[in-house]
Amino acid sequence: MPTHKYLKPEDIRRLKNYEFGAKAMVEGYLSGRHRSKQRGSSIEFHEFRQYTPGDPLSQVDWRVFARNDKLFLRTFEQETNLECHLFLDGSASMGFPEDSDRLTKLEYASFFAACLAWLVVSKNDRVSLTLFDDGIRKFLPPGSTRKHLNELLVTLERNQAGNGTSILEALRRANPLLKRRGTLVLLSDFFCDPAELFQALNPYLHRGFRVHLFHLLDPSELDLGDRGLARFVDMETGERLIVHPQSLSQAWKDHIQNHVRALRSLAASRKADYCLVPTTESYFTLLDRLRD
Repeated sequence: MPTHKYLKPEDIRRLKNYEFGAKAMVEGYLSGRHRSKQRGSSIEFHEFRQYTPGDPLSQVDWRVFARNDKLFLRTFEQETNLECHLFLDGSASMGFPEDSDRLTKLEYASFFAACLAWLVVSKNDRVSLTLFDDGIRKFLPPGSTRKHLNELLVTLERNQAGNGTSILEALRRANPLLKRRGTLVLLSDFFCDPAELFQALNPYLHRGFRVHLFHLLDPSELDLGDRGLARFVDMETGERLIVHPQSLSQAWKDHIQNHVRALRSLAASRKADYCLVPTTESYFTLLDRLRD
């Protein structure tokens, strides 16, 4: 496989020994399989069903017929591939922090998305990618081939932080593009109204999608610190503000805590999974979250 920016060789070695746990497997998401009761040859016998005209004779159990002179078909539970849908916020604010030795939020999200995509494809499941800012910038439909994975990884490499954010519009436009339910993994800094976010997620939840929300913030966004006079620039509007961070520190902490509390509460009430992730943590922490 070609070398890619967001899929490091050491990550691949680690991923090869990585398994999702019971939560993902039992629910039939990500690495697991769910079974659909279909006629035909498959992997596991389900039950006998009496023959009706038009059924294929190849599925008749002739040993049963020899014993009781009645035609019965053997039905099976057939494994079906699953789908994981990655939604990656590529808005301007995801390019923070600029001019730093730390990963930007977008880079961090891209590393995780690359690892998860590799893991899903390695299980012969399907993964899609939706890049968005104030609309859908790029959509790759679900696929499970190495060629598809390579295209996804190249797309991540070419992606750059762009315009303002409209998660709601991206979710609205993407809904008809996703034909089958699966796992929806949304990576964003969630600078949006929590109630409006879950209003946009409702169609997916009603369709039976398993929703994981990963709230990515740089540590300096969680705590303004004790710096001197500083200039703050809104990366999406360009608005500038010069203040002493210390004078805003507690109010900002309260705002972030209330925002996180609202997201977590709404997620719990809708049976979605929410996780606040400082971007200094290993992105494998997010994979661990998926298998808890």
